[in-house]
Amino acid sequence: MAVSSRPIRIAVDIGGTFTDIEVYDSRTGSTFAHKTPTTPDDPSRGLGIGLQEVANLCDFNLADIGLLLHGTTIATNAVLERKLPKGAMITTKGFEDVLEIGRHMRQELYSLKAEPRSLLIPRENRFGIVERIRYDGTVETPIEKAALAELAKKLAGKGVEAIAIAFLNSYANPIHEQEALEVLAKEIPTVAISASHEVSPEIREFERFSTTVLNALLKPVVSRYLEQVEGRLQAIGVSASLYLVQSNGGVARPVEAARLPAKLLLSGPAGGAMAMANLSELHGVSNLVGIDMGGTSADIAVVAEGSIGQTPEGNIDGLPVRLPMIEIRTIGAGGGSIARLQGKGLRVGPESAGANPGPVCYGRGGVEPAVTDANVALARIDAPSFLGGAMQLNASDALHAINERVATPLGLPSEAAAAGILEVADARMADAIRLSLFEKGADPSDFVLAPFGGAGGLHATALADALNIGCIIFPSNASTLSARGILGADLRHDLARSRRLKANNGGEADALTALAEMASDLRKEAEDALVRDGVSEADRLYEFSADMRYLGQAYELGVHWGNIQITEQTVRDLVEKFHAEHLRRFAHADERDTVEVATLRLAAIGKMPRPQISGLHGAAPDRPAIRGSRRVWFENAWINAPVYSREHLEIGSRITGPCIVEEAFTTLVIGNGWKAQMKAGGDLVAVKGEVND
Repeated sequence: MAVSSRPIRIAVDIGGTFTDIEVYDSRTGSTFAHKTPTTPDDPSRGLGIGLQEVANLCDFNLADIGLLLHGTTIATNAVLERKLPKGAMITTKGFEDVLEIGRHMRQELYSLKAEPRSLLIPRENRFGIVERIRYDGTVETPIEKAALAELAKKLAGKGVEAIAIAFLNSYANPIHEQEALEVLAKEIPTVAISASHEVSPEIREFERFSTTVLNALLKPVVSRYLEQVEGRLQAIGVSASLYLVQSNGGVARPVEAARLPAKLLLSGPAGGAMAMANLSELHGVSNLVGIDMGGTSADIAVVAEGSIGQTPEGNIDGLPVRLPMIEIRTIGAGGGSIARLQGKGLRVGPESAGANPGPVCYGRGGVEPAVTDANVALARIDAPSFLGGAMQLNASDALHAINERVATPLGLPSEAAAAGILEVADARMADAIRLSLFEKGADPSDFVLAPFGGAGGLHATALADALNIGCIIFPSNASTLSARGILGADLRHDLARSRRLKANNGGEADALTALAEMASDLRKEAEDALVRDGVSEADRLYEFSADMRYLGQAYELGVHWGNIQITEQTVRDLVEKFHAEHLRRFAHADERDTVEVATLRLAAIGKMPRPQISGLHGAAPDRPAIRGSRRVWFENAWINAPVYSREHLEIGSRITGPCIVEEAFTTLVIGNGWKAQMKAGGDLVAVKGEVND
């Protein structure tokens, strides 16, 4: 792709409470981190304000920005808050209720009632059309185009803004969906339309239908937002190339993001996962679990054996999303998570005070205590120096809210109530980390913890103690680490073809022919996409993988294949890799059993120029590292805890808990029994007990 000669690269991660910005200057290799409040009414406004702020702080012109990488929660929030346009679904006649039927899976096995299904399109807006494609792609019943044209007129009269087209077996042959697209585009050209063969051309109609509906409903939302962003950038004089972060950890041009907005559903958290992969490589740690605790939620990403987890399917608010994405578990546990009594117990989250009004200590009208209020009340956060002094917090208001809403009703001292809020939040996060690791058959004690986000460092040693984790890496610029991860993102397109193929026990010849044909089609589609992106041939990377299973299984395992030619030997190698992966994941494998390939995948990657970030060479000598001490609540008592300035800790210097480490946008709480050492590059590494050089 054409590389801009302009020196400034900026990554922006817009969260529910704060907008995080990382600036990279290619002239010096230096980076600069900044936070500004998110503007929920129009996130692009906060983006514009943040860019102007960093330009002033770093003394560069907005015209110097050559590349702008943007992670956003706009798609996620639209789904969670149900701020979606009126939609309709067109499917094969007789399959209008697939979204409602689902998979018959139940969260509560012994409940007499099934959980209510989360539906984005009501039954009266789901329509069946006579057509039928067989499982092998042959046409059984042609589509009734006249009926489709009549339906289009009906939908126009209903005020529908988005339509999802999802026919049975269209992954095997998309011809009927293509014909439907032509008719609808002609009859109602202003309506946003998504077809399943373009969004998620894979087996399993429920997941494919759900993903297509999400994509269709998000099209108007994301398109409007991108128009706002591009208008905002133009108004302030930014003409940089804009890319959106996708759930798969890659970035996409705005036109691609507007076409497939469902790929943005984990846009924000993906940056943090990419940062964890970089941190794992930097420290030579093969097993790392990262927790990004922001103002609204906590996102957990796992690096196991040196690789960040990828999954072909995710879930948002009970809605399946059949698209490749980084494995991330999100729970409602952030600094803004509200503490409320539930009977005689205490619940923290998932409800959040967000950015407006925010926790009570913000002084913006909040009345219910949040996790940040508890940290302020216990002096873990220094109210006068929050955000480097840019935002004054009110500790007395926080304490009053905790007393009124929690301490007095439970008959507890105020400190015990505040500590209880933190303990409940910590327990929820620890449980989520355990689940993320147990699903991989992993033991938390074999992992290193990496806390980041605005609130992660406040809870890290407590989480590590609960999980029996003996080492913590506190990354530099932890509060904006998701944005830092985005700085090094590459362009990425994930493509797939589904077809059931027996890869052994007599099916090898047919599988070889079909896989070679599918791989050729995917490679051509991938090359076309990267050419449209302007990626040079030298910067193109292709990675094949296959979703495989034993005959009769209801789930698949992803097996990495790489960029290789498909031959009889490579098919045999693929089967052997599947047996080995099945053994590793589930502790059993049967090499005599028949193995199926269900889906062939191709990740097409356009390599972006890597930022060459200069490391930390030493602390500024103008101030001592220790700022003094203050009364902080530690383990059921007030103590005078040492307070350190992170930016003035020299490489190799050591600190012992209990103590506080403050930096511009976050605070670290080093608990009792923990000792930490500043490493070259700016990361602070803490261990339980003695520090090893």
